[in-house]
Amino acid sequence: MKLFHVPLNMGKVVTRMFKKIQDAGAAPSDEDFLVLAYDPSPWKSELHMTVTNEVSDARIVKFTGTFISKVFEGSYKDVPKWFNVMQDYASKKGLKFKKQYFHFAYCPKCSKKYGKNYAIAFGEVY
Repeated sequence: MKLFHVPLNMGKVVTRMFKKIQDAGAAPSDEDFLVLAYDPSPWKSELHMTVTNEVSDARIVKFTGTFISKVFEGSYKDVPKWFNVMQDYASKKGLKFKKQYFHFAYCPKCSKKYGKNYAIAFGEVY
């Protein structure tokens, strides 16, 4: 569940996903670990986590295509603004978006503790 792009239960979801991945022996190394969030609306989110092999009872998605990326600093509430920045960035390069994904350095609780958060936006373009 989310409230305006702020994941209310992100910690629980990521913990549950990661346990399933660990139990399947599919956990990546720390350097290769990545969680991507795709928000089709302010009320819904999809999380994608790196795996090293198949995980039973999990939907495995393989990312292919052309992507652009940009790094941001701010809070989860800034996602709509970053979305627009990425749209402009792509447009200036003559590209259009299919989807945008975000990776956050910290969970909401940790970002409050540190006073900021870093995000990497990945845009699938054509």
